[in-house]
Amino acid sequence: MKIGNVENDLDNLELLIIGGGPAGLSAAITAGRHGVRTLLVDEGIRLGGQLVKQTHKFFGDEEFYASRRGFEIAETLVKEVKSLPTVSILLRSSVVGIYEDTVGIYDRDEEKVLNVDPDYILVATGASERFLPFPGNDLPGVYGAGAVQTLMNQFGVMPGERFLIVGSGNIGLILAYQLYQAGAEVAAIVEITDKVGGYEVHAAKVRRLGIPILTRHTITRAIGTERVKGAVIAQVDESFKPIPSTERELVVDVICVAVGLTPSIELAMQAGAELSYVPELGGHVPRRNERMRTTVDNLFVAGDLAGIEEATTAMIEGKIAALTITEEVKGLDLSEEIERLQKKLAIFRSGPTSEKVRRGLERMGIHYKGSSFDKVANVSGPKDRLKPVIECSQPIPCNPCETSCPVGAIVVGKNVNNPPRVDYKRCTGCGICATACPGLAIFMVQEEHTADTSLVGVPYELLPLPKKGDIVLALDRRGNVISQAVVEKVVKSKNLTHLVYVVVDKDLASNVRQVVMPEKKPQAYVCRCEDVTVEEVMEAIQMGFTDYEELRRYLRIGMGPCGGRTCSAVVSNILARATGRSPSEIPPQTSRPPSFPIPFSSLKGGEKNEA
Repeated sequence: MKIGNVENDLDNLELLIIGGGPAGLSAAITAGRHGVRTLLVDEGIRLGGQLVKQTHKFFGDEEFYASRRGFEIAETLVKEVKSLPTVSILLRSSVVGIYEDTVGIYDRDEEKVLNVDPDYILVATGASERFLPFPGNDLPGVYGAGAVQTLMNQFGVMPGERFLIVGSGNIGLILAYQLYQAGAEVAAIVEITDKVGGYEVHAAKVRRLGIPILTRHTITRAIGTERVKGAVIAQVDESFKPIPSTERELVVDVICVAVGLTPSIELAMQAGAELSYVPELGGHVPRRNERMRTTVDNLFVAGDLAGIEEATTAMIEGKIAALTITEEVKGLDLSEEIERLQKKLAIFRSGPTSEKVRRGLERMGIHYKGSSFDKVANVSGPKDRLKPVIECSQPIPCNPCETSCPVGAIVVGKNVNNPPRVDYKRCTGCGICATACPGLAIFMVQEEHTADTSLVGVPYELLPLPKKGDIVLALDRRGNVISQAVVEKVVKSKNLTHLVYVVVDKDLASNVRQVVMPEKKPQAYVCRCEDVTVEEVMEAIQMGFTDYEELRRYLRIGMGPCGGRTCSAVVSNILARATGRSPSEIPPQTSRPPSFPIPFSSLKGGEKNEA
């Protein structure tokens, strides 16, 4: 699909961007704003890359859409890039080869190859999912985590009912949460190392839903012949080899492999870029400098192709590459903006979660300094009014709690990796920070709600949304039910992270971190014609309806099409057991004509049709 006058732009093409994810879109917007004639090519049916299937809120800062959900970020970027007159877009198309004198683009709609000769090329092709060899990994029901997200979040297809996730990086943890939101069951997340690979806040919100994360475990084989029926997992030793005596089976119908990504280097390789094997960046990656230029002078890279990181760094890299290209195409000096973005990138990469990336970049001669971060002192705050309790001690690049606070009571500081601090003297207890937090790591607590109870507000992104007066189950940080609780109020948010406030015993205020609606058991029907359940019959008997005819008139039992043939005997037995009588003491229902339903028109009898 073509957007813009693609054919007319091919002869004077200044920039070809391959890949319409966060890096490619950011680059196209930056170049387009400066009037660079740009063609953006993507294989998908829509622009956005991985963003379009991400329903969770992103970390980072406001400039790069922190606290916005991935698909919303994609919508914003796509809208802007489509508004730029010098940017043309070619969807459902693949760059099939980069040659010395031309680039071949296969247009799947037209079934023809277009040849272009751009002045500059930016490759932003992202990465592909790593797979995992284990017996049975070719069975239907074994998916990459990204494939499940695509099916579920992009096309509304749930590929199974009970899932095993292999890998506890951010992708695996986010997928587990999204599956739970969609009503699926996650049997477990298994992680072969001794610690969770993703952010602690992602792991925490999964754990408090009761989803187990089993470290030092791996999958040994899938169970099934025609499709996945289960999986065998086992503990591993220090060499990551399964310990046979620890094997156990899980009943699942989908196995999601979330063990990392591999940079998609094929086109950069074809263009002649020098590659280096850098395991910290995901494997083989093109060598490039701080401005994203490769060893081929007019070839740039950005995003996961340049090293596996987050969407925020991909967007920054795309902007830096586009600004550098714009300088040379337009003869401008954009060094000030480039340096600003490079400093922002350095701050994002200064935290402990980016330590591996820093090591990888050092192999290319690109150096970033890490920073040390103090743990936030535990300040209790007031007990007699609502206050935010922030459970986010890991330094990660994120500050929406600070930027969303209307009174400036939360401080992260210049380095976006700093854990937040709360000034309770300024805090009004509004709860805006709790709805803005991408990690759902802020809880609202009033310890002294009454003499014996506390009020706890938990961030809630599940369906159905409780309402005031509902009885819910209060869960601790491990998903254990610790009490029932009454919903005091529900504060809805436009960003769909709502706050559900529950009243709990005072000694539970520091432990309640999730609430869920009680599971509704399948109904057992005694009268399918009138939808009368066993529970309704028992409730009526407890109300005093102990005669069959009384039950019949009250609940309409036996008044449907079957005339009681199906339900009368069942109801009589329930009534006998509930009242301690013998079935012989329960008279059968009175049978009245007609014995089965007939139309009123048939009751005219022998009247003749005079027409």
